[in-house]
Amino acid sequence: MQQKDSWLLPEGIGEALPQEARCLENLRQTILQLFVCWGYELVIPPMIDFIDSLLTGSGHDLDLQTFKLTDQISGETLGFRADMTPQVARMDAHHLKHEWPTRLCYVGTVLHTRGDPLEKTRSPMQVGAELYGHGGIESDVEVICLMLEMLAQSGLLDVHLDLGHVGIFRALSWQAGLDQATEGTLFDVLQRKAKPELEELMSSLAINEDVKAMLLKLPELNGGKDIISKARLVLAKADEQVKQALANLEAVAEQLANRFPNLPISFDVAELRGYHYHTGVVFAAFVPTIGREIARGGRYDNIGAVFGRARPATGFSADLKLLALQGKQAAQDERIQRIFAPCFGGIKLDDSLLNEKIRGLRVQGHCVIQQLPGQIGTAEEMGCTAVLALDNQNWVIRKLND
Repeated sequence: MQQKDSWLLPEGIGEALPQEARCLENLRQTILQLFVCWGYELVIPPMIDFIDSLLTGSGHDLDLQTFKLTDQISGETLGFRADMTPQVARMDAHHLKHEWPTRLCYVGTVLHTRGDPLEKTRSPMQVGAELYGHGGIESDVEVICLMLEMLAQSGLLDVHLDLGHVGIFRALSWQAGLDQATEGTLFDVLQRKAKPELEELMSSLAINEDVKAMLLKLPELNGGKDIISKARLVLAKADEQVKQALANLEAVAEQLANRFPNLPISFDVAELRGYHYHTGVVFAAFVPTIGREIARGGRYDNIGAVFGRARPATGFSADLKLLALQGKQAAQDERIQRIFAPCFGGIKLDDSLLNEKIRGLRVQGHCVIQQLPGQIGTAEEMGCTAVLALDNQNWVIRKLND
C-alpha cells in the first residue's frame, strides 16, 4: 500500500522541474565553458569516498556536515561528499603529479547533514575552480577574477568583494603561545564578533600584553581600503608574518582594483572563514539580495600533503542553484523553436521521408516533439510553436496559427 504523502522529500532536499532544470543546465554549460577558456580542466570526483579523504585538512565543521556509513565490502567508514575541494586536491597530488601549475574545475551535487541557516538546502550543486602549484599573489588574483567573471556571466549585479587573510590570526595566535583548545575558543569568539566574550577571554589569559591588545582590536579592523593602514598601526608589534600578510592583502586588492575599477572591495582582518584549511588570503562575494556570500574561496597551501605531495593551492566555489536563482538565468532553449511532428503511419506517405526530416531538424538543434498514436494534448498544449506539415509531397515547418 502506498504511504500517505509519499511524494514528500526529506527536509532540505530539492528536485528541479523542467524549467528550473533547463536554467541550471544552461548555466552549468556557460560556467564550464568560461572555465575552459581560462585553462581549467573538468574533473568529476566520486559522490562517495573514504571519510579520511573527504575530511583532509577540513576541520570539525565539515566533519559534522558529512553523512557517514559503513562500507559492506571493506568495513571502512565512507562518507557522502560535503565539499569537493579535498577530492580535487587528491587528484592533483596523487594522480596528475604535474610540476607546472594545474588548473582544475568541477560541478556536482554535494550533501550536507544540516542545511544552511538562510537557504535551508542540504543538497547544493557545488561549482568551483582550483589552481595548484603556484604560491604567489598572482594566482590568488587569477581565481578571484575568474570568480567575478563567473558571477557576471550568471547575471549577478552589484557584486561586493570581501577580503581577509587567515595568516594574521595564525601568526598572532602563535606569537601569543596559545594551545590548540584556547586557539579554538578564540577562533569561535572572533567569528561571532562577540566583543564582551573576547574581552573576558583575554583577561583570563596570561599572555604578552601587546599581543593581547592586538587580538582585542582584531574585530574592529574591517571596512574600506583605509583598513590596511589602520591595521599596520594596530598590529605594529606583531611578528613579520603579520606584516607580510597585510602586504599580500594590499597587493591583491590593488591588482583587483586595477582590473575592476568599479568593484566595491572591503577588508575584514578577523574574517576566518575556512580557517581550518585555509592558509592565506580568503575572499567572498556578496550581492544585496542575499544575506550571505554568493561565492567564496581562498588559499589552502599544502592540502595535498596527506596524499603524498604538498603543493600551494588556491580556489573558490559556489552553489550553482543559488547562482541560477539570484542571477535569474533565462533558459536558453526557450528561444529554440519547438516543432510538433505527426506520428508515423498517420498519413499515407513513406514514413522514411518524415523520419529523415525529423532527424535533420534535431541534428540542427531544433526541438521536435513527435505525436504518439492516440495521445491526448494538442501541439499548443505541449508548448510547440510550429508544426511539420506536408506541402507538395515535402515536409515543411509552419508556424502555428498561420
